[in-house]
Amino acid sequence: MTSLPSPTLASTALGRRASAALLVSLLTGIAAFTWPLFVSPSSSVSPAQAPILFALVLPLVLAVTISELAGGRLDVKALAVLGVLAAVGTILRPLSAGTAGLELIFFLLILGGRVFGPGFGFALGALTMFSSALLTSGVGPWLPHQMLAAGFVGLFAGWLPAARGKAELALLAGYGMVSAFAFGWLMDFAFWPFLLGGQTALSFDPAAGPLGNLHRFALYNLATSMGWNLGRALTNAVLVALVGTPLLRLLRRTARRAGFAPAEKDGILARQVQLG
Repeated sequence: MTSLPSPTLASTALGRRASAALLVSLLTGIAAFTWPLFVSPSSSVSPAQAPILFALVLPLVLAVTISELAGGRLDVKALAVLGVLAAVGTILRPLSAGTAGLELIFFLLILGGRVFGPGFGFALGALTMFSSALLTSGVGPWLPHQMLAAGFVGLFAGWLPAARGKAELALLAGYGMVSAFAFGWLMDFAFWPFLLGGQTALSFDPAAGPLGNLHRFALYNLATSMGWNLGRALTNAVLVALVGTPLLRLLRRTARRAGFAPAEKDGILARQVQLG
């Protein structure tokens, strides 16, 4: 009896240059989102300068990463699928407008990264956030951070373990909730030092140290952003539960017809889908 291939992941084997570019983006993203932990009174970078520096650097990192992915493992057919999914996400974002955390684009990033792999998921998240910002006049110093954070949502979706049927939906719904909170925490943490000033008990204090500032941020986030993050998490989970199965089937059928993978038994997408 022929064993069925894994139903979930596209090939995670990126080229060396694309892998290196993703690693640079990941490390830069960690620094961009967690810089308040490393700023001290004696630091050469002040709290006011740090986001400006990263806002200048992040677009360059994202451009290099996406160009490496596009010029390496993503062929013309993959780029066409990437463009279609990014366009769908661009349309979905203004429909929800983030009201009470009800954002419709993240479940699409999760499903895209799940089917087509981590590199594709990263590019999809970054491009969707960029194009939707142009459509909604949401361009600002926060945009590079949003692009990276959304890219990471798709990236890690491509690295989720194999699962089938209801187990896969439960895995994706759970990841949707975790990634929703992570996205909100990262975005809030990067800009939190400028939102309250320096005169409240919840304000960023360069002299408080990492643990002290983490405690302050946790209280601030619970007081101001829990509802938004929870709304985003529930939206992801509900959408994955309601439309995850047909959309996964559609994306995998698209992958096969576009030549991402050979035909396989029972319509299940092989794990080793070749994107290049």
